[in-house]
Amino acid sequence: MTDCYFWKTCTHYFLHLVFPVFIALIFYRENWKKACFIFLATMLVDLDHVLADPVFDPSRNSIGFHILHSWYAIVVYFLMLFFKGNIRIIAIGLLLHMLTDFQDFHLWCH
Repeated sequence: MTDCYFWKTCTHYFLHLVFPVFIALIFYRENWKKACFIFLATMLVDLDHVLADPVFDPSRNSIGFHILHSWYAIVVYFLMLFFKGNIRIIAIGLLLHMLTDFQDFHLWCH
């Protein structure tokens, strides 16, 4: 495993699993556990990967390829920010997920 691939993988999972906990602790201090659960539940957006063949392709950009990672879906996720409560938390989780997948493809080695 190359150093680049190692750091890409570490960054990917940090941004998917650890960073949302920090966001929840900072911005949703009173309900941080609930916010963490919602953020982690937004990982279900990756279920659209099972529709692809192959399911995982490290050379494929998820953004714009999978239906729930499409630019249309991202616009919907952005519009969800204007709602209050759990919808906003879901939107933040989904947008963080999209940013993570975007950086994973565009900022690292291939």
